[in-house]
This record gives sequence, structure tokens and C-alpha cells, in this order.
Amino acid sequence: MGTLVMTAPTVENGSAAWRIARDSGVLDVNSSYSYLLWFREFARTSAVALRSGGDPVGFVTGFHRPEQPDTLVVWQIAVDREQRGHGIASAMLDHLAVRLAAVGALRYLETTISPDNTASDRLFRSFAERHAAPLGRDMLFPSELFPEAHEDEFLYRIGPLCRQSA
Repeated sequence: MGTLVMTAPTVENGSAAWRIARDSGVLDVNSSYSYLLWFREFARTSAVALRSGGDPVGFVTGFHRPEQPDTLVVWQIAVDREQRGHGIASAMLDHLAVRLAAVGALRYLETTISPDNTASDRLFRSFAERHAAPLGRDMLFPSELFPEAHEDEFLYRIGPLCRQSA
């Protein structure tokens, strides 16, 4: 695996994030443009894992809820297929939590997960455990709301988080 650096993304990381999302086989893939735009507009609330040459091997996209600025919503998280199983997703989440907590911009973390996504369920449950924070799970978007075939999406709300996360 080598040494990885966790950091805020740049626009130049957008095309790699799109490829990682596309190749994941499980994420809803947004347009390549959206990853460029995301890393321009929401770099502060997102993260990338970079290998020693600077190539991204994972990413987290997130944003603050406008009506709850201390709540980070994790939109997507993915790790390159060849890098999975090394704790990179957990490391990116912890990095992002520490970075946002350091500036007082994180009290809660939210994400949505479909029932068959056991990897994401484990990832966010272990995040809550590492940060000694309660985790709530409620139906957010039932499948019948989607115009195409899509599973239910459950909202996971973790927090309150301590200021010194991880």
C-alpha cells in the first residue's frame, strides 16, 4: 500500500475521484463535471487519500447542512479497488473529522446507506464507536420516491461528536 497522505482535495483530483466512483460498482456515479465542481466548492468538507506520487486512491465528498452548519453530510466515500481492506476509508473519515472539529465545524455526521451496503454500514458504525458517539438510523428515502429502481436509503446520524475527534 505504501505511505498515504490524507488531505483536502483539489480540482485536479476530480477526474480520479470520478474514475474511482465509476469503478466501485456500487456508487451512484455523478458526471465527471460534478466531481471537479465538488472539489472546487466543497474541498473544505471533503478529503482525498493520495499515494506518494500524488495520485488519489480514495475520496470522501461532504458538505455542511445549510440549516445545521455543525452537521457534515457525507455524500460519497470510495477507495480504489486495489487499495481496499487497508483502512483507508476509515482514515479519510477520521482525517476529515479531526480537520473540521479543529475549527469547530463538526458536531454531527450524517450519511445515507442502502440496506444491502454492509461495507458502508460497518464503516460508519465503526466510526461512531471510535468516536464514542451515538448512532441513530432512520428511513430517509423509501424506494418508491426514486424514479428508477433504487433501494431504500436510511439516514445514519452520528453524534454529538467530541471536539477532539479521533
